[in-house]
Amino acid sequence: MDTVTHGIAGALLGKGLFSGDELFAGRPMNRGRVLTWSLMLGAIFPDSDTFREFFSKNEMLIMTWHRSVTHSLLCLPFFALALAALTGWLCRWRKWDAPSFAALTGIYAVGILSHIGLDLVTSFGTMIWSPLQWSRPAWDLIFIVDFTFTAILLVPQFLAWIYCKPEKLKARALGCWLAFVFGAIVVFFFGKGVGAPFSIGALLSISVILTGLFLLPALRNIGLRVGRAAWNRTGVVAALLYLVCAFFAHRAALARVRNFATVEHLEVQSIAALPFPPSLWRWDALVRAPRGVYELPVDLGDPSNPTTGASATSAAGFPLEYRFYPDAPTNSSITQAHQLPQVQTFFWFARFPVTRFHKESGQSIVDFSDLRFPHIRPDRPASFTYEVRFDSSGNVLSQGWLK
Repeated sequence: MDTVTHGIAGALLGKGLFSGDELFAGRPMNRGRVLTWSLMLGAIFPDSDTFREFFSKNEMLIMTWHRSVTHSLLCLPFFALALAALTGWLCRWRKWDAPSFAALTGIYAVGILSHIGLDLVTSFGTMIWSPLQWSRPAWDLIFIVDFTFTAILLVPQFLAWIYCKPEKLKARALGCWLAFVFGAIVVFFFGKGVGAPFSIGALLSISVILTGLFLLPALRNIGLRVGRAAWNRTGVVAALLYLVCAFFAHRAALARVRNFATVEHLEVQSIAALPFPPSLWRWDALVRAPRGVYELPVDLGDPSNPTTGASATSAAGFPLEYRFYPDAPTNSSITQAHQLPQVQTFFWFARFPVTRFHKESGQSIVDFSDLRFPHIRPDRPASFTYEVRFDSSGNVLSQGWLK
């Protein structure tokens, strides 16, 4: 999950479940604001591990370090205690009214735990048992950047601000509605630019939903009857329901890809249904077999699931369309590349690796890609593709991530 969404989630939890105040309320810092700030910062804190990348030339840190000890359930109590102590000192220095040390520790623990949980439901993998164990559990429920989920977390907080008082209510409602509709348009064009399956119909539906959420409560001041905490609690419930829906959608997509593997009589080494933006209807199903990786785009709203590529027939009688990404036949360059420490780290991280080989201007080029991360644009290299180049004598000329 992206860091911004983590912070939004932390603020929502603080205001919805712990009686926290607004972050930027027009009043002096009080206990409620300290609580909300602490929970939000606790929810952001685990991603502080990315700062190490700015001071290191090790390009494998994204795999070996990110989402490790700062995302660990075992280390969580120590980080919560340290952050609570730092916050307590700051509040005493600034003479702010603040929760007790025990309460601050619990607040930071909740914030860090929310971050770990929201990273765990993505497909990147989170080392929740580090440093005791360096495995990367991943539940594959929602995409790493999910604008729908972010909006579910953010909209209730704006509604709570809009309908907290009658003065300038309609101006606040209209301004927020315009901002969110504009944001939806930006996301639409961004998605189209990278090849994601965004549609005009989806954009119109989102605009209608935003209109209802922001403007309808202004009629007869209905929104003023809902308290700030109630708006935020509704957001927490809506976010949990979204995750529940993602869980059941993931089960349905995974059942479909397992059925595909059975029909094709595949020797399955690993199998997954990965979220594919922008909706819970679309999934990128993958099967790792001895000769390569099979990819099955799944649209839960369309049982026939038409795509381009090779096809099979499911047990239910409808066609299953898939693509196959074969591994290149083993040669001396591929064998030599596999011996490099960086490539070994790549294979420790990758769940659906594919090896490619070609020659260019006398150079032997070996590419390793993890198809867990969708290859949306065919004119660009797949995400997380590591390339090794050899000269005609078999010496390594260069190695690194393809940009």
